[in-house]
Amino acid sequence: MSKVTVARSAGFCFGVDRAVKMVYNELESNTKVATLGPIIHNQDVVNDMKAKGARVVESVDELLPDETVVIRSHGVGRAVYDRIAEKGCRMLDATCPFVAKIHRIVAEKSKEGYMILIAGDVNHPEVQGIIGHCEQNCIVFRDNIELKHVFEKNGNFLEKKLAFVAQTTYNIIEWEECLKVIPKGNPDIVIFDTICSATDTRQSDAAELAKSSDVMLVVGGKHSSNTVKLYEVCSRYCKTYHIENSDELSSLMLPCAGKIGITAGASTPAYIIKEVQTTMTENVNLTANQDEEIDFAEALDQSFKKIHTGEKVKGIVVGIDNAEITVDLGTKHTGYVKLEDLTDDSTKKPADLVAVGDEIDLIVIKVNDSEGTVALSKRKVDEQAGYDTVVKAKEDGTVLEGTVSRIVNKGVTLNYMGVRVFIPASQSGLPRGAELDQLNKQKVQFKIIEVDEGGKKRAVGSIKAVDAAKKEEARAAFWAGAEIGKTYVGKVKSLTSFGAFVDLGGIDGMVHISELSWKRIKHPNEVVSVGDTLEVYIKDLNAEENRISLGFKKAEDNPWEIFKSNYSVGDVVKATIVSITSFGAFAQIIDGVDGLIHISQLADKKVENVKDIVSVGDVVDVKIIDIDSETKRISISMRALAEDAADDEEYDDED
Repeated sequence: MSKVTVARSAGFCFGVDRAVKMVYNELESNTKVATLGPIIHNQDVVNDMKAKGARVVESVDELLPDETVVIRSHGVGRAVYDRIAEKGCRMLDATCPFVAKIHRIVAEKSKEGYMILIAGDVNHPEVQGIIGHCEQNCIVFRDNIELKHVFEKNGNFLEKKLAFVAQTTYNIIEWEECLKVIPKGNPDIVIFDTICSATDTRQSDAAELAKSSDVMLVVGGKHSSNTVKLYEVCSRYCKTYHIENSDELSSLMLPCAGKIGITAGASTPAYIIKEVQTTMTENVNLTANQDEEIDFAEALDQSFKKIHTGEKVKGIVVGIDNAEITVDLGTKHTGYVKLEDLTDDSTKKPADLVAVGDEIDLIVIKVNDSEGTVALSKRKVDEQAGYDTVVKAKEDGTVLEGTVSRIVNKGVTLNYMGVRVFIPASQSGLPRGAELDQLNKQKVQFKIIEVDEGGKKRAVGSIKAVDAAKKEEARAAFWAGAEIGKTYVGKVKSLTSFGAFVDLGGIDGMVHISELSWKRIKHPNEVVSVGDTLEVYIKDLNAEENRISLGFKKAEDNPWEIFKSNYSVGDVVKATIVSITSFGAFAQIIDGVDGLIHISQLADKKVENVKDIVSVGDVVDVKIIDIDSETKRISISMRALAEDAADDEEYDDED
């Protein structure tokens, strides 16, 4: 059993679709319509338009004064617009947006002194229109071979500024070959990607289908450039036939095939594709692929649907540039979403947010039936969704997160899902009088405390409320597990003359100055600084008053214990004089432990003034003569050493 599959992107592109719908819309309004050339490369459609009253004219001179002239999607040169204006006829411009983009490019680059090189068929009306927007000389080349000849014949080309564009329906594969011919790294050569994304997609989809098919049917006008290119693409992979409609199927000698693919050019309406598919199914008793089935009647009805300002619609992204995106609404209109209506993030470009083929929700801003266009906004949809989220967050007390975007009078602002949230300075979580600049561009968590119900999509938020909730949660968690002796790691939050406050993770405890060091210090900053990380332990708790006393000194660091472990009475040590009194001098033996050299122990003679023997800073040899563990007092002597030396000398003399 064979299977018939229709390519996903077969048929009308949005530019041709828009032009056809514009003509039919005018005919429905009983307008006298004339198209400047066949509106589409499909004789069936052109004949239907003629039957409904439309005329096809080849020049502006043929127009009647009361006729509305429609410029087809191929576009025309500037001179044609001028002649229509002189004629005084009403005009509808159905130029495809992708083609209009090329017109803008070549006009701009021509004024800048660039030579314009156009890849395409010089006789094609689209290319003729592009030529008509060039300010100065331009050259059209059909393929990479002709481009090589252009460079060979014009040896001085590389000394000029060159701008390359391609016909919107140009063969993608051929364009890649042309790019290989163009010199690389020349700053005076600019290349614009102007092949329609719909063309690229249609050719890619057709190629993929052809690879998995035994036979391909390409449906479209014999003079349709993009249809001919589809035929060329498919022919690379399987047996391919080019037909205009289902009537030609009977004359074909189709081989027996298990898989038959159908694609169609941009000028082929949906009903003709459907007729080909139906005829194939009926004549050869094939079973069509239901997954690819399209309700063409419904699609046709949808195309004439009216849309209104403020209406919510769905659109398929069909074109993207740096300033806007183009969407297919499935109606007679072409939709446009400007960058400012796509996002409020000035750092983003359209390509960062959407891709061709994406379906997005939009709000209609303005409808222009005469031009067949609709201005749309995605941002308004996002703002409404964001507003609904913000309202619910206020009701539920949900914590939200956003990045502060601006510092304003008496507060800061941020954008949450399109909703402007103002956070007053009093709700910033910072101390009163603190600089709000420290919050700029910072990610913050906040709660919604007020919502503007007047439709302005604004709200008031509070960072302070989140901080308060976190502190309360941390406080509860702390008291649930706190006990004397338990160790914590925290950061020094602030210093006072009597101690250091340490943040234990949402709740503060205090290390008294006496607990910071075994030595006597005058201020905590001699030991710690704000921001330091300390390992502390709980010395005392008072849950009722919410007070936590912390210890920092460790027993193993106690200088007295270190001294007792390493020194004994009778040891001779070096000591540094640290202070002098009337009754003697204090000397440091180790850091944190001093001994007293009584005035009577300074020398082996009577001393009237301590300063006659030692000065602060002197390093002297002393003998430990007493250790009082209860009072932690140490007596040391210089005299004892002198007497020991004298005894040694006397002993030597006796010998």
